[in-house]
Amino acid sequence: MPFTIKAGGMLSILLTALTLSCAHKGDSKMKPPVSPTKTHVTKIHGLELQDSYFWLREKESPEVISHLKAENAYTENWFADAKSLEETLFKDILGFINENDESVPYPDGPYLYGRRIKKGQQYPTYFRTPRSDPSRETVYLDADAMGKGEKFFSIGDTEISPDDGLLAYSTDTVGFRQYKLFVKNLSTGKIQGPIADKVGSVAWAADNKTIFYTIEDHAKRQYRVLKHVLGEDPSNDKVVFEEADERFRVYVTQSRDARFVMTVVSSHTTSEYRYIPANTPDAPWTVVLPRRQDIEYSLDVHENEFYIRLNDKGPNFRIVKTPIKGASLKTLTEVIAYDPKIAVTDHDVFKTFMVIHEQAQGLPRFKIVPFASGTKPYIVQLPEAAYDIYPMQNAEYETENFRYGYQSFISPEGTYELNAASGASKLLKEKKPPTPYDKTQFQVERVFAKAADGTQIPVSLVYRKDLFKKGQNPSHVYAYGSYGYPMSVSFSASRFALLNRGFVMAIAHIRGGGEYGKAWHDAGKMEKKMNTFNDFIASVEHLVKEGYVAKDQVFVEGGSAGGLLMGAITNMRPEMFRGVISHVPFVDVLNTMLDASLPLTVGEYEEWGNPNERVAFDRMRAYSPYDNLKEGAYPAIYVRTSIHDSQVMYWEPAKYVAKLRTLKRDSTPLLLQTNMEAGHGGASGRYDAYKERARDLAFILKIIGRTEN
Repeated sequence: MPFTIKAGGMLSILLTALTLSCAHKGDSKMKPPVSPTKTHVTKIHGLELQDSYFWLREKESPEVISHLKAENAYTENWFADAKSLEETLFKDILGFINENDESVPYPDGPYLYGRRIKKGQQYPTYFRTPRSDPSRETVYLDADAMGKGEKFFSIGDTEISPDDGLLAYSTDTVGFRQYKLFVKNLSTGKIQGPIADKVGSVAWAADNKTIFYTIEDHAKRQYRVLKHVLGEDPSNDKVVFEEADERFRVYVTQSRDARFVMTVVSSHTTSEYRYIPANTPDAPWTVVLPRRQDIEYSLDVHENEFYIRLNDKGPNFRIVKTPIKGASLKTLTEVIAYDPKIAVTDHDVFKTFMVIHEQAQGLPRFKIVPFASGTKPYIVQLPEAAYDIYPMQNAEYETENFRYGYQSFISPEGTYELNAASGASKLLKEKKPPTPYDKTQFQVERVFAKAADGTQIPVSLVYRKDLFKKGQNPSHVYAYGSYGYPMSVSFSASRFALLNRGFVMAIAHIRGGGEYGKAWHDAGKMEKKMNTFNDFIASVEHLVKEGYVAKDQVFVEGGSAGGLLMGAITNMRPEMFRGVISHVPFVDVLNTMLDASLPLTVGEYEEWGNPNERVAFDRMRAYSPYDNLKEGAYPAIYVRTSIHDSQVMYWEPAKYVAKLRTLKRDSTPLLLQTNMEAGHGGASGRYDAYKERARDLAFILKIIGRTEN
């Protein structure tokens, strides 16, 4: 049984050093790190919550860093005999990646804009060419050169000025999603800045010198809109809007027709838009529809009207319009009626047509609504039973075309251009992988699992026909199930590495996500959160019962809120799973949601509940993975996190693993890997990210003894 050391201190640092020493000696029987326990008590609702690993929050503590490094050393030791396998899997992934790749340039004003990445580069190059002469290319951002020498690098927002001469852009070199704002003169190459730090969104006024931007508060909430005039001291930038309610975040944007600058204020359940004419940056802001609790809306501009997506009639939203001047609840006219079976998830408005984004029968689709009289709306037809479809860059208001992306489990991403008048779609480019493969070798299915309350849960799955043996195939099941995000059925290079080794790959579209719109989300949050976990378990049970997968070879994976899912279902049914992969998992639910100083906490009350209220506290305590760990046998578990994670702090998975080590009563591996140079999304460079993914796959294959290359 693992032992603990009270009070920690120098003794625990010494033990950690000894652990690291063993790692360097390549000890194949290396013992897992031992985390000291230090009593910390939180008093709430007449209870005392004892947390022996609260001290791992001390990010600057040498003892904490030493412990994380010891965990990394232990993990490296476990993977030591799989290095060749990792390298093979990395090469397998590259075999389905176009190392030399370029986007289809999109039109915006007098230029075409695109991105390019070359073999060996971690980050892309941003370029543009005149529409009149595509041979005259200009690189306006070389992210690969900018990221050289940085342990982490990410481009945030990029906004071209109305006269096309300036670029406002933001960068993060830590991973904590705190971006610095710069402005680059695209003629001279001169860069101004950093103008501001902790910047989220950026929008230009029409004068080509005024920039509106948002910044974050102590809890990483974007809460202020500031106005900067180029050439003036940024310390004098004026705050033009500040949101006091900690549930709400703000961002700024420009309407597609470039006539308005907009401030969007939104929580998880409520929203509000404010605007000014882009040519009068000093004008007072006008509210479109004042916020009303639990009423959400989004809008786009068409001539002298706002087209508004609104949920006042129900969770599936409808489309209404109103004159811009004097917009109010009384001036709304219905354009698309509420449909209880079809969720309107977004809309794009152009001069002659509108695109309605819908979720129908659990799948995304586009409805095209021409504005010309006598024309009828139509649905864009799609070829496969399970797929993903989404808008690409559509920067121009005056256009007859709409660009979208399409992909599936077996169809690589294609960029299409739809002519709204004719309804015809043209393939502009398909990202065919360099490794030849025959998509007819693979079977794609969409099945339905019956949840405990009778709800039918969609499960998308794919497998190689020639390697499928009923009831005998190992499987990988992925899910998320929070915030109303639908899980896309996408083309994945790493998925083929397992498919070609006989795995059945599945995505469970559980409640809490958005596959059936907001109602599906609402059915898996707050007091109904247990549906999310039960749906996933029902999905796996269905795959086993129907013979799609081997009962004793089920591997599951999720990240962030999907990591909460992994923790919850592992506690509930540990015997069901052979192995679990959790990325940046939200597992310490109660402690995090009781700390209003942390990023996301207050705004998340509308997703999870406020544990300062007893009913919500009891509900969250019943499923919080960290609080429900118990003595017994667990599947193999591989947890990945990052020291600079701004969404789920590194200490959540660190505490989870430390506590579980004292309760696990079996020999299955429990591994924690902390990227000491990254944030929520892991490594920022693409090759580094592929290597992290190769290790995930190696974990799975090593567990089932498939270490051959």
